[in-house]
Amino acid sequence: MNKDKGTFHIDGRIQEILQEQMMPDPEEMGTPPGGKSGEPTVEDIRFDITPEELIDYLSDYIVGQDKAMEIVATKICTHFHRMRLERENPELPRIVGNVKSNMLLIGPTGVGKTYLIRLIASKLRVPFVKGDATKFSETGYVGGDVEDLVRELVYQVDGNIKLAEYGIIYIDEIDKIASSGNWNGPDVSRSGVQRNLLKLMEETEVDMKVPHDLASQMEAVIETQRTGKAARKKVNTRNILFVMSGAFQGLPDIISRRLKRGGMGFTGVAITSVEDVENLLEKQHTQDLMDYGFESEFIGRIPVVTHLRTLDEDGLFRILKSPNSAVIQGKRRDFAAYGVDLTFDDDTLRLIAKEAHKIATGARGLVSVVEKYLLPFERSLPSTNVKKLHVTLDLLENPDAFLKELIRKHAFESFTDRFFKTTGIKLEFSTGAVKAAIDLAAERGVTLRNFLDDALKDYEYGLKLVGKSKFIITRSVLSDPKAYLDKLVKQSYKGKAEK
Repeated sequence: MNKDKGTFHIDGRIQEILQEQMMPDPEEMGTPPGGKSGEPTVEDIRFDITPEELIDYLSDYIVGQDKAMEIVATKICTHFHRMRLERENPELPRIVGNVKSNMLLIGPTGVGKTYLIRLIASKLRVPFVKGDATKFSETGYVGGDVEDLVRELVYQVDGNIKLAEYGIIYIDEIDKIASSGNWNGPDVSRSGVQRNLLKLMEETEVDMKVPHDLASQMEAVIETQRTGKAARKKVNTRNILFVMSGAFQGLPDIISRRLKRGGMGFTGVAITSVEDVENLLEKQHTQDLMDYGFESEFIGRIPVVTHLRTLDEDGLFRILKSPNSAVIQGKRRDFAAYGVDLTFDDDTLRLIAKEAHKIATGARGLVSVVEKYLLPFERSLPSTNVKKLHVTLDLLENPDAFLKELIRKHAFESFTDRFFKTTGIKLEFSTGAVKAAIDLAAERGVTLRNFLDDALKDYEYGLKLVGKSKFIITRSVLSDPKAYLDKLVKQSYKGKAEK
């Protein structure tokens, strides 16, 4: 809101609020709490799904993370079954000091941490919000306020606070708010973010009205004027599940030092391979996370800790081979949008997995490798009538040459198909004619398709005139198409005259 010559100009966001407040209350209209007819409500949540059902579902999408998948799926199912029990039996006494199944997922980038939780939220039909721990500050004025994550849950379901109170909040890079180590920034800020998150993970109420948000204040004023009461919209975090994740570089060293101190005659673990890291993370203890820089109260509110394993080459290959592979199915859909059916040889998938493994970014590396090879085809094929692309090792070895040859081959095939549909005459190109056409098109700076259309434009009528049902285009034809056709027509008339 800007003051100018005694008048106030309302910005776009406030203008939207004014318009929204003029509309009838959704609940008064008899529509679901979500705000629009047909939107999800609390009743749509899958409170009844069992751990084995959820694990079976996840197994179709997640590769190489069986142990972590079982732990996460089981504890999340238990979390929602307990809420179902409490909803159906409101007379049950509340457990003082109850700790939810908040969890911490440890693992390098690209192993599927976010994907796993997003799949679960989708299956359970609960709202899901992802945040980055590095974006939050203790005060909320630099970066963001951790309570914004709770508000975002409400926004995800169009203001349905009851549904948002059963959501899942996922916070990535949680290791970056450890209060010791080599991270940049003051430790006090990181400790402050931990304490702010601690409040949310226990149970608190988050006010939807942000004190320093002018639009929120305006909304509250208008709501008071409309209803005659100052209703405070708050979100209770009691049932919101918090899932944290991070790579936790350096944690294996901390575990190794603890084991060295604690074991009689134990000489420590030399970390020389990925397998060494995996073995150490299996021995992770609460004290290790405290030594890493987390406060004991914070760790105490995260009872479920598990780690996702680094994906090896075989694991990456299995991701590509899965019928639900987001990498392959996503790329197939990209091409399908242009009417092109994209398929892959197993050998090509194996090579892609091998190259992605060298990048060492997990499943994200698969996307990078696939894009590297197929971007030229995605750029060029939509301008052709190519309907199928089968990715082979030949394509991967020299994608540019393969693409050029594919376009050339298609130019001849599409021209002969179109010619046959128009005239009923079957055309063929000799080897010499193919080479000549390619050279002449390059020499004239036109596409092969445009060259053929221009050079042979008179042949549709001419070949019909001479009564041809089949005709072979040779190098001689393309050297001077008009002269060749004239000669052909004259010979035809001469033959008819002699008869």
